[in-house]
Amino acid sequence: MSLFSRKIMHPLAGLAMCALTGSALAQDTNIILPLDLPALTEFVPSDSTSAIGSSSANLRSVELDAKLIEGAQPLEHGLVWRVYHPVANQDGKLPVLATSEGGRANFEFEPGEYFVHVAFGLAGVTRKLSVPQDAPVDTVNFILNAGGLVLNGVSGNDVPIAAAKLRFSIYSEERDSNDERQLIISDVKPNQIIRLNDGIYHVVSEYGAVNAVIRSDINVEAGKLTEAIIQHRAAQITLKLVSDSGGEAIADTAWSITNSAGDLISESVGAFPSLVLAEGDYTAIARNKEKLLRRDFKVVSGRNYDVEVLIK
Repeated sequence: MSLFSRKIMHPLAGLAMCALTGSALAQDTNIILPLDLPALTEFVPSDSTSAIGSSSANLRSVELDAKLIEGAQPLEHGLVWRVYHPVANQDGKLPVLATSEGGRANFEFEPGEYFVHVAFGLAGVTRKLSVPQDAPVDTVNFILNAGGLVLNGVSGNDVPIAAAKLRFSIYSEERDSNDERQLIISDVKPNQIIRLNDGIYHVVSEYGAVNAVIRSDINVEAGKLTEAIIQHRAAQITLKLVSDSGGEAIADTAWSITNSAGDLISESVGAFPSLVLAEGDYTAIARNKEKLLRRDFKVVSGRNYDVEVLIK
């Protein structure tokens, strides 16, 4: 595993960059996952005031703001606020009393207790809010302890991978009673910023659609944007059935790819199908009319090339 890091100024915090393979980065960090609370269908503007309660005479105005880390400036956009009644309904869910989207939020509460959840992307935190009968209520600060994660990949040491062929899924680092990880988000595109609570996350990187898969444990630090560049040991090959070396590819050819153990890896039909394979030894089997031909070949990490099968 090669690993390098450097910090670059970022609007929110430093940018930590690292190159990863499938090996785990061992860290002792707890993950705070978003609370499983009822979904919302509407939002009110963040600069408006929402009244929570029926008696306007008793309403108390409360301002809420959220920060990435202690001591940082309050976030001015990207927040979703949700205020819940503290008593669950018949379905076992906490009723949603008010919502707000944007930055700081202002609500008018009747004295009492509430649960307030603030989300910033997939990062979030929930607090119990007590609104007193008489004493004034200052601005209530929420500390998200959140950062960002940007994922990308290379083939071999430094061969860029086309974004259309690369996808990521992010899982929790911990496993449940069935020894499975909780899926947090799937189909993450390269260079997409994902906001998460600080902690270790298990990332599955898929290059192509066959067998080039890398798994990595990545640490997200609060207040920082972490860019992880995942190294795939794979390459893209193009299959061609030809009469002579370097000749025109013959159409209407059915292809099968097996690995060194003889297991079927991929099937396709076409004059020159392309696919991504993990580094290793393979056999290409071409079927065209009554002809059945085969060729053994090797996939070398980062080396994209054509595999020609001669019809003679």
